Amino acid sequence: MNNSLVPPAGPQRVLALAQLTNSVGDGAYYVTSALYFTHVVGLAPARVGLGLTLAWAVGSLVGVPLGRLADRRGARGTAVLLALATGAAVASFLVVRGFVPFVIAACVYASAQSGLAAARQALLAGLVTAGDRTRLLAHLQSTLNAGLAVGAGLGGLALNAGTRAAYLGVFALDAVSFLVCAGLLLRLPSVAPVAVTKSQGLGVLRDRPYVVVTLLNTVLLLRMPLLSLGIPLWITERTDAPAWVVSALFMLNTGAVMVFQVRMARGVSGLASATRAVRRSGWVMLAACAVFALSAGLSPWVAVGVLVVGAVLQVVAEMGQSAGSWQLSFELAPADRVGEYQGFFGTGVTVARTAGPLVLTTLLVGWGTPGWLLLGGVTLVASYAMGPAARKAAAAGPAGAAVRQPASVS
Repeated sequence: MNNSLVPPAGPQRVLALAQLTNSVGDGAYYVTSALYFTHVVGLAPARVGLGLTLAWAVGSLVGVPLGRLADRRGARGTAVLLALATGAAVASFLVVRGFVPFVIAACVYASAQSGLAAARQALLAGLVTAGDRTRLLAHLQSTLNAGLAVGAGLGGLALNAGTRAAYLGVFALDAVSFLVCAGLLLRLPSVAPVAVTKSQGLGVLRDRPYVVVTLLNTVLLLRMPLLSLGIPLWITERTDAPAWVVSALFMLNTGAVMVFQVRMARGVSGLASATRAVRRSGWVMLAACAVFALSAGLSPWVAVGVLVVGAVLQVVAEMGQSAGSWQLSFELAPADRVGEYQGFFGTGVTVARTAGPLVLTTLLVGWGTPGWLLLGGVTLVASYAMGPAARKAAAAGPAGAAVRQPASVS
């Protein structure tokens, strides 16, 4: 029976299971890490923020060389080693008790996570035909959300208990989840290293059209902290809606992605359809920003209704932009350097997570309605610029001309 929520049996389903296992651990980690580092490790909140910012800055820099390593040494082996390294880094958090050890462990964690993401993309490219990649990524995104939701629930139990043992249990769970992930990845067929000519200096950075596409995608990803920071602050500071709406909107977003992301990705199968999806998402995101802005100054229950409409539009824009950008990231990457290019494309997520909070708090909390409209306008401009940039990138390089064939089982 064909279930649109479950990928086909074989490598695709194994990749989804690997995603599910470590996303459960990550969900628990995300909701408890701040309190663990402050209450258990004993670090000041400002130091935690500084340490994590430094760590993700390092992670964004090493994603490209680790992706290149996956191309040249084999994507499966590299992904397994990086999953084990991530688990070891999380386990080290159980024993660190000072700022410097914390920063070192956080740098290892962020670097391994960034490299693992790139290696997984290279592994996916080697095991799945080009026409199936975007749909599989949609399955993986749905799986990710499901795992994060379960993990967040487990983390909530730890927060409710509030004990040191409960926090330690969450971190141990996250570490074990990456060990299980490594075991699942090891079950996949191996992908032979691709023979490549020695890269010149900056590698992917020499591919200026791809760099432009990545930068535009980074602008579109600035909406990532909306659910975790921008909308909660907007609701509590600028509207009369009850605070519990924050949780309701988060659940709405998570559930919508789990159910509809695969369907949203079905029509995205090439350069033209990908750029259309991104362009449409820009208009929908502009509409979402305008609706969110309207929620200020309304009665509580009217504001709730307006916020729900805005959240629906936002998640539709998110799913469309995700599907389009996934297709572009693979379509425009040379077949023999997928890991390297995916490592670079993935830095957009890190930059958005780092710069997004400052941008969103300034625009939404500081500027109010004009800030919402500016956010929507910038998103629309970036989404329209993606089409010409992607076409230039496709014309400038060999991406898409040579497609890596699925590897045989070893």
